[in-house]
Amino acid sequence: MTTSNPAAPDRLEIDGAPATAEQLRARALDGFGHFTAMQVRGGTVRGLSLHLERLDAASRELFDQGLDGDRVRAAIRHALAGDGSANGGAGGGTGSGVLQNAAVRVYVHAPDGEPSLMVTVRPPVELPATMAERAQSLKSVPYVRPVAHLKHLGGFGQTYHRREAERLGYDEALLTGPDGAVSEGAVTNVAFFDGREVVWPEAPHLRGITMGLLEPRLADAGLPTRRGPVFLRDLPSYRAAFVTNSWGVSPVRRVDDQDFPVDEKLMATVADLYEGVPGDVI
Repeated sequence: MTTSNPAAPDRLEIDGAPATAEQLRARALDGFGHFTAMQVRGGTVRGLSLHLERLDAASRELFDQGLDGDRVRAAIRHALAGDGSANGGAGGGTGSGVLQNAAVRVYVHAPDGEPSLMVTVRPPVELPATMAERAQSLKSVPYVRPVAHLKHLGGFGQTYHRREAERLGYDEALLTGPDGAVSEGAVTNVAFFDGREVVWPEAPHLRGITMGLLEPRLADAGLPTRRGPVFLRDLPSYRAAFVTNSWGVSPVRRVDDQDFPVDEKLMATVADLYEGVPGDVI
C-alpha cells in the first residue's frame, strides 16, 4: 500500500486570512520552521493536545517563544470553515462549507520574529479496510533525520529515500543509523513484536502522535512495551512489526528480504486501542 505525496491543498490560510503571493514567496525561501499533520474526523482530532504540545515545544526551541494552543485551534477552525475568505488563491478551493473530515497541516514560521501559522486543508486520508490491504513493505536506507525529535521543515533526505524505495516497489523507507540501528520510517514510527513485548527502536526519532497515544495504552491491553535498540541483523528474531502515523496503524509485511506475517490478533488489538481513543473537539 503506497500513499503518494500530497497534492496542492484545497484550502490554505496564513494567520487566518488568504495567503498573499508575498507571504508564500517568503515561506518558499525560508526552510526554518516546523509543522504537525493531523486527520480531522467529525470535527475532532485524536491526540489534539499532543499536536498542540508539539507545536508549542518546537516553537520554544526554534523561536524562543511559546505557541498558544487556542490560537492554533482557532486557525484550524477558520481554515475548515471555508467561508470564502478561507480559500487562498494559491491553494485552490472547494467552495464554502465547514469541513468535518479533512487532512490538516499546521506550519509554523517566524518571518518577522513572531510565530506565524500557515494552515493547509486537503481531503482526508482513508486507509484500506483490511490489515492485509494495509500491509507495507519497507526498504532500509542508511539515513537518520537531523534534529530528529522535531517535525521540522526541509525533509529532503527522507523524501528522497522514500521516493527511491517506492521506485523499487516498496511502500516506505526504513531509516537506519550506524551498524544498521533502526530509528523510524520516513513518515512513520515503527514497532516490532517478539511474541511477548512491543519494542520501539531506541534511536533518534520523532515521537509521532499515534505512537504517543498507543505507547502508554498497550500494557493495559496485555501488550507490554519498551524502548530498546533494534538492528537490521536482529529482525529475524521478531514475529511481527507495524508502523504508525497520523493515518493510523498498518502492519509490516516485509523489510528488505525479511518477510513478516500479518499478526491479525496483534493488529486487531493495536487498531482497537487507537480507534478507541476519543477525538478532541478542535
